[in-house]
Amino acid sequence: MEAEKLNVVILCVFVIAITIPTTVRANIADFDEHWQQRAAESKKAAHEAYHDDPIAVTEHFNKQVLDTFDYANNTRRSLNQKYKGPCMATNPIDRCWRCDPNWEKNRKRLADCALGFGRKATGGKLGPIYVVTDKPDADLVNPKPGTLRHAVIQNGPLWIIFARDMRIKLTEELLVASDKTIDARGANVHILDGAQISLQFVKNVIISNLHIHNNKPGNGGLIRDSISHFGQRTRSDGDGISMFGATNVWIDHLSLSNCADGLIDAIQGSTAITISNCHLTNHNDVMLFGSSDSNSQDQVMQITLAFNHFGKGLVQRMPRCRWGFFHVVNNDYTHWLMYAIGGSQHPTIISQGNRFIAPLNQATKEVTHRNNAQESEWRSWNWRSENDLMMNGAFFVQSGSPIRNLPKADMIQAKPGSFVTRLTRFAGPLKCIKNKPC
Repeated sequence: MEAEKLNVVILCVFVIAITIPTTVRANIADFDEHWQQRAAESKKAAHEAYHDDPIAVTEHFNKQVLDTFDYANNTRRSLNQKYKGPCMATNPIDRCWRCDPNWEKNRKRLADCALGFGRKATGGKLGPIYVVTDKPDADLVNPKPGTLRHAVIQNGPLWIIFARDMRIKLTEELLVASDKTIDARGANVHILDGAQISLQFVKNVIISNLHIHNNKPGNGGLIRDSISHFGQRTRSDGDGISMFGATNVWIDHLSLSNCADGLIDAIQGSTAITISNCHLTNHNDVMLFGSSDSNSQDQVMQITLAFNHFGKGLVQRMPRCRWGFFHVVNNDYTHWLMYAIGGSQHPTIISQGNRFIAPLNQATKEVTHRNNAQESEWRSWNWRSENDLMMNGAFFVQSGSPIRNLPKADMIQAKPGSFVTRLTRFAGPLKCIKNKPC
């Protein structure tokens, strides 16, 4: 039966590629009934995950940060003192789990720690633990048990961990199914020199503690995306992580650099996403949130970007936004060559408590960039800056309504940008050791 299916796929792929729009296909050459159903389910999940009062989500996030500092002061563990050990969690996400010496036995506690728009992501919390033991990625249709590719296509919730340090080169894009956690804590795991990680028409995914770098475009071909389905794929972009119609996603403590396209992209109605505690370096188009000015499906997009360090060698798009609502809070922007935050098609961007250190070039000190829009158009877009720390001549061009005039007038203030170095101190993968706080 599988051999017959291969022949049918090969004969039909070119006809289907012509009849299905590229923005809908997303590297799917054979947009069959399986993918059509997943696309419909994805759209429904996005609307269910959409928060009709996004300011309430930003308030809740900011309150958790303030509570973290109150806790530190009350217990006399001042965040001003020199770091003395792995138990000094400096932001509310880390404080939720890092100080537990039994973190390795209590791995799934991580699923209760997300904040922001991706706070409902629990990944594989309700499923068993799957241990990746082999790094080869040779068979894309019938992946070998014990490999990462075999783990991510399984049915139902699954918490995926790694038996040891690994350097994994993905032969083609890794298609992650719903209800999965990829948890590399306790191992030094690199996804490098191969294809991207793709979250396509899926929901409820957590990715933690990976190093992702030097990804390249894939050539496509027959790739399995679930236990019951495989199909023909076209060329992939070479992102670090690509989200396409993905909902309830949390990406935490990753290192990302030097991929062929974006480091993290979210398009085609992806929403309910938090990206936190990541360290990003050496890249041009860093993050793309929203695929096209003409794709209004991205109106439901809501993303929290928090406690990340945008470091050396970055050029632009940190992020570049369209349509949706984006809370950019307590991040450290130490490098950019063109601009830090950009967008088009009237996105709402709330920048709170970030630190922006402008480059030496006098022409690129502006944090913001409106793509292909005249002031008469963009002046009504809600792009607001509150308690951001501007250094070396950095400046944020605001537009739209002041924060006090947004839906909730009593919006809780974010911790000021002067606290960012402490909040982002442990951005990137953590070196977690069994039986010790991480």
